Amino acid sequence: MAFRNRAEAAGLLAKKLKKYKGKNPLVLAIPRGAVPMARIISDALDGEMDVVLVHKLRAPYQPEYAIGAIDESGRVYPGKAGGEVGISEAYLREEKEEQMESLRRRRALYTPIHPPVNPAGRIVIIVDDGIATGSSMIAAVESVRTKKPLKVIVAAAVAPFDAVEALRTHADEVECLLVPEMFYAVGEFFEEFPQVSDEEAAALLKREAKSP
Repeated sequence: MAFRNRAEAAGLLAKKLKKYKGKNPLVLAIPRGAVPMARIISDALDGEMDVVLVHKLRAPYQPEYAIGAIDESGRVYPGKAGGEVGISEAYLREEKEEQMESLRRRRALYTPIHPPVNPAGRIVIIVDDGIATGSSMIAAVESVRTKKPLKVIVAAAVAPFDAVEALRTHADEVECLLVPEMFYAVGEFFEEFPQVSDEEAAALLKREAKSP
């Protein structure tokens, strides 16, 4: 195991990102697993925390395998393997609607607690606990880019080499603690890797909303 838990990984990332302390960075989590990490990083950097809502589009019969991703606006970001698995237009249409509905539910839960923060002109750090294909993170970066941030940094605990290299073409900076030669799943690199519920994520955002 590389990390004891998400908190340890977040602390290590915060050290890597310490040059942004005092610059009021906007730390955006990709829900749900990254939300506790973003909370720790934001606190360490004296920044502001929020979420960026994107969701992977799942391959038929392989729900853990991303063929692309979708953001809140409905914009689709195709993955590099999307055309390799023989996906029908009907399946893609149904999968897009299902994931859009998931994003709408999540936004409805989060927004009354913490209205979205505008990233325009801000240093933005997008956090995830781990990156597999990179599809969701690329969607997050490009979605944030449309709002004219000053700079976009990707921060993750672990990712395969090809995903890191792909992200370097989208983000201004990529900070990844571990780039293993063999990568199967994010959870294999954490001793403790519990699921994070929407309720837990909302509670962390509520704390941000109450901060001075």
